[in-house]
Amino acid sequence: MFKNCIVRRPCKAMVEGITSAPELGKPDYELALKQHDTYIEALKKCGVEVTVLDALEEYPDSCFVEDPAVITSKCAIITNPGAGTRNGEKAEILPAIKKFFSDDQIEYIKEPGTLEGGDVMMVGDHFYVGRSARTNEEGIKQFIAILEKHGLTGSEVPLEKVLHLKTGVNYIENNNMLVSGEFIDKPDFAKYNKIVIPDNESYAANCIWMNGTVIVPEGYAAVEKAVKDAGYEVILVDTSEYRKLDGGLSCLSLRF
Repeated sequence: MFKNCIVRRPCKAMVEGITSAPELGKPDYELALKQHDTYIEALKKCGVEVTVLDALEEYPDSCFVEDPAVITSKCAIITNPGAGTRNGEKAEILPAIKKFFSDDQIEYIKEPGTLEGGDVMMVGDHFYVGRSARTNEEGIKQFIAILEKHGLTGSEVPLEKVLHLKTGVNYIENNNMLVSGEFIDKPDFAKYNKIVIPDNESYAANCIWMNGTVIVPEGYAAVEKAVKDAGYEVILVDTSEYRKLDGGLSCLSLRF
């Protein structure tokens, strides 16, 4: 069960954040703030304490706190984000991590390794790591070595099309996995009960399991129904403004 979440308020500069979908337009900052409020409320409804960090204007994408750190049951890992404009976020997340972990429980991905938390999916004590434009072979090697030092395991999943691993596959506990696109037939996930996301709702593959409830992006009826049919309580949260920056529900929090 999760007890804590860390989130960071979006900054006004988010309108200049990284995007692969400029056709969606720039985010509406005021609407993004309201959606962030709703997101925090949804997390709290799932029984966690939420630590809210201040906005960082110098880092337009810094509301996506999942990328500069990975938190496991045994340790916290400060990543080395592969996106140049985001790399400095790793230093900004550290003080928040230190409130929960002692120095000997905090590990670091070091150059030339790069890794972003959006490429890391936790399934019990095993961590799948996507090899992407942002997470390289050396970063994965370091990450798996850190996991093994702490009695955990990890494996690499090569990505072909998506930005981050969790863009297209997310574990919602009880052996259930939401899969879309290139992940539907990946042998890495053959042993799981796969809930296949239709192409036209692929964005909503990024849901988060929170203590028995699944938070689902608003506006994706097929995914909402599939998650409910799998036996979960569902909370809907609109993330339209974060989608414009390639961001989803998991990107917006560290959950531990």
